[in-house]
Amino acid sequence: MKLHSLALSFAVLFTSFAESSFATESGPLQAGAATANITPNLGGEIIGGFKPFPSTYIHDQLHARCLVLDNGHKRIAIVICDLLGIHRSVSDEARRMIQDETGISLENVLISGTHTHSAVSALGERFQEYQDLNDYQKFVARRIADGVRCAIEMLRPAEIAFGSVDVPEHVNNRRWFMRPGTMPPNPFGKIDLVKMNPPSGSENLTEPAGPIDPVVSFLSVREPGGKPIALYAAYSLHYVGGVGNAHVSADYFAMFCDELARLQNATTQDPPFVGMLANGTSGDINNIDFVKPRGRKEPYEQMRYVAHDVAEKVNGALSNLEYKQVVVLGAKYRELDIATRRPTDELLKWADETLASAPEDKSNWDLSHFYAERTKNILSYPETLALPLQVMRVDNVSIGTMPTETFCEIGIEYRDRSPLKPAFMVSLAHGYYGYLPTPRHHDLGGYETWLGTNRLEREASVKMLDALIEMTQELAE
Repeated sequence: MKLHSLALSFAVLFTSFAESSFATESGPLQAGAATANITPNLGGEIIGGFKPFPSTYIHDQLHARCLVLDNGHKRIAIVICDLLGIHRSVSDEARRMIQDETGISLENVLISGTHTHSAVSALGERFQEYQDLNDYQKFVARRIADGVRCAIEMLRPAEIAFGSVDVPEHVNNRRWFMRPGTMPPNPFGKIDLVKMNPPSGSENLTEPAGPIDPVVSFLSVREPGGKPIALYAAYSLHYVGGVGNAHVSADYFAMFCDELARLQNATTQDPPFVGMLANGTSGDINNIDFVKPRGRKEPYEQMRYVAHDVAEKVNGALSNLEYKQVVVLGAKYRELDIATRRPTDELLKWADETLASAPEDKSNWDLSHFYAERTKNILSYPETLALPLQVMRVDNVSIGTMPTETFCEIGIEYRDRSPLKPAFMVSLAHGYYGYLPTPRHHDLGGYETWLGTNRLEREASVKMLDALIEMTQELAE
């Protein structure tokens, strides 16, 4: 562990101790919200697939969307970035600056990525646990801190309410069982029991390998009886996609925020209303109906349809909320040691042989070549990782977070088991450590379990969820 990360851990422990006496104190709420532009320069490589490519057009600006809540005893900040994900070193640096410049303690800041697949990377080297930041990562960290500072400047008396609405129309489990003998081999030459993104409408599909989570959970924040300040929501939908060629876009997440502002007649208000949509637990969920394929869509057409429909349903649920002006705020942050998966000797031999015969030009590689390279890269990864976990408490609402593309049944279990209710989960917080399947899904195989897509031990989801429940219990006491 680098010295700056060790210092960060000590600072978290200190601030946790210093504020423990205020863990359950309530007080009159103040809230402020702001956005900070994190749009990259053109030419940066867009990630989300196996072959990054340079961006040539900015369709819509990328933002860090920031909400600060203060009850006189504790101040917390929640940030969502229009990015595929953030490297943990970006979160560490942004939170360090926020603490130094605003006094908000490290454990009281939640930073997550939406998982848009049409943004330039802020991940840097994915197989380095800690890293020196590149220019874009430094820019993102700086802008996150600036956004939180601006939100603090907007603090004013507020009230808050929790709401939820089911929107099952847009979420589909993307992992499917198929008829015996119809499963194609995976990049390692083996046969999985399930396939991610199988052929839509195929007669060989039998049933999905897991559930969906249709719930949009949200916190609505407004001036007492007055105009809206912010709305923080989470929905377990991977992303929508369908952008123009080499376009930078925040995907449906930003379109949801814009449409919600329009529906609340808040597009021109001052201070501005800030919509926020986090990625829930969507590691095995997407927008594709594999039973009834949809026809061809124009760029951004499906994205806009989903965003506007979800915004309309959330807006419709706002009228039945009960707002509170005096609330409890709390936060817990912990780094949990989780083992990483290691390649077997047999797999390393396969990787060496596959790479030896790989074309020189990576644009001609197939999946086997990419996974052979990823298999080798795992060797440079530590045998254990200190994974950042966090729980936020807003009155009796708990928000659990993980730094992974988390399977939806993990989020459902957190909602059911949480000692604080209502509860929901947010993925891709404080880092990016690949997919997080349950042990059952590890046994089924499929893209999300392949070494290189998945980096963490088979029991990681169990250990991480148990830790989140324990942390939530501590906040409930």
